[in-house]
Amino acid sequence: MSLHIPFDNSYAALPDAFYTRLDPTPVSKPQMLAWNDALASDLGITGSDATVFAGNIVPKGAAPLAQLYAGHQFGNYNPQLGDGRAILLGEVIDKSGTRRDIQLKGSGPTPYSRMGDGRAWLGPVLREYVVSEAMHALSIPTSRALAAVATGDPVYREQGALPGAVLTRVAASHLRVGTFQVFAHRGHIDELRTLADYAIARHWPDADGPMGLLSAVCAAQAELIAAWMSVGFIHGVMNTDNCTISGETIDYGPCAFMDAYTEGRVFSSIDQMGRYAYGNQPRIAVWNMAQLATALIQLFEDKDKAVEDATAIVHAMPNQLQAAWLRRFGAKIGLNSATADHQPLIEELLALMQTDGADFTNTFAALGTDSARDQFSDRDAFDAWAQRWQATNPDINLMARTNPQIIPRNHRIEAMIEAAVAGDMGPFERLTKALATPFRATDPDLHRPPNTDEIVPATFCGT
Repeated sequence: MSLHIPFDNSYAALPDAFYTRLDPTPVSKPQMLAWNDALASDLGITGSDATVFAGNIVPKGAAPLAQLYAGHQFGNYNPQLGDGRAILLGEVIDKSGTRRDIQLKGSGPTPYSRMGDGRAWLGPVLREYVVSEAMHALSIPTSRALAAVATGDPVYREQGALPGAVLTRVAASHLRVGTFQVFAHRGHIDELRTLADYAIARHWPDADGPMGLLSAVCAAQAELIAAWMSVGFIHGVMNTDNCTISGETIDYGPCAFMDAYTEGRVFSSIDQMGRYAYGNQPRIAVWNMAQLATALIQLFEDKDKAVEDATAIVHAMPNQLQAAWLRRFGAKIGLNSATADHQPLIEELLALMQTDGADFTNTFAALGTDSARDQFSDRDAFDAWAQRWQATNPDINLMARTNPQIIPRNHRIEAMIEAAVAGDMGPFERLTKALATPFRATDPDLHRPPNTDEIVPATFCGT
C-alpha cells in the first residue's frame, strides 16, 4: 500500500519569522526498524515508507520547516536555539479531531544547529521510542513515536562512529515556553501576539487572552509533573525549550525512571548540580512558568497590572502541584479522595523507601501483598506503617489501576540499545510489547530492578 499522510498544516501558514523552510537531508540506506501501526491508523496514515521517514522524500502535502525558539538551559538564557536536528513535516487531524505535528528528529542540519551535525544515533532514537510509548501506555501526556528508521550512515560522538537513525515524533504541537521567549526577548510584539493567539486557538480555545493561556498552561504542567512524580520519572533536562504549551512530555534525552527511591536522584550526565533531580521537578516547573509569564507580560500596555495578574497565577501553581501530587500518590496507596491528613502517611512510606533503598515501582505494585515487606530491610518499620495504612481501608482495585507492574528500566533500555547496534531488534520488540500493558505482569523478568553490575548511573542526550 502506498504511503498517504492527510496533511492539514497550520504552523506553516504563520509568518516566516517563526521558522526556516527547508527539506530534510537525505541518507544513504534508509531501513525501517520500527513502525507504530496503531498510531498510524489513529493519524489516518496508510502505508509506510522508510525513504519518507528517513527524510529522503518529502511526501505530498508536507510543508517541511525547522522551528525557531530560544530558552533557558540550566537556568542560563540562550537567545536562539530552534530545531537543530529536526524538521516538522506538517500536521494531521487525528480520529479524535486533534491536530498533531509529525516531525522527523535526526533529519540533518538546519540554520539552528549551532555547529551540530543535525543527526541522531540509534541509541537515543530507540530510547525515545520506547520511553515515549511507555508514557503513553501509562496515560501520561506525551509525544508519541511513529517510526524509527536506520540511515545507513555513521554518526560521530565521543564514543566514536555510531549507527545513525531518524525518529518520527508525533506531538500535539512543538510549541514551547522558549517559542514565546525568543520573540519577547527580541521585542517582536506582533509575532508574540500572533503566537499567543495561535497557541490559544490550537490548545486552549476557552482561555481568555494571554493570562488565560498562562493559567491553562500552568494547570496542565502541574498535572504533568505530578504524573511524572507518581511513576518515578526524571525528565533530566527541564529547560524552557523542552517545556510544552500543550502540557505534553517532550524531548526525551537523558531521561530515566528510578529504581531505588531517592528524592535527589539525577541521571543526566550534564546535570552536575542536580537542578533537574527527581524532587526538584515541581519547583522547576513553577520556575519555567514564571519565564512564560515574563514573556506574555510584554503583550500588555499596563505592565504593572499584568505583573500582578501573572504573579498570582504562577504563585498559585505550587498548590496546584501539591493537590495533583496528593491525588496521584493517594491513589497509589488506594485512597480515592486523599486529603492533607493522609499526606504524612504517604511521606512516611517514601521516607522508609529512601532509607532502605526500596524499589519505587515494585514497592507500590506490591502493596497489599505479602511481598511488599520484602522490599525493606527494616521490616518492623514497614509493618508499623502498613498497620496504619490498612486502617484507611485502601481500595486494592484502585491501586491495581494506578501502580504499574513494569516501567522502562534503564538497564533494560541499555541492553536493548546494545543488541540493536549489533543488529538484533528482538529485545526492543520484547520491551515495547511488555510496556504496552504496564499494569499487567506479563514478563516478570522485565520487572526486576538491576543487579549491581547492571546499574546505569547516568544517561546522555545523544547530541
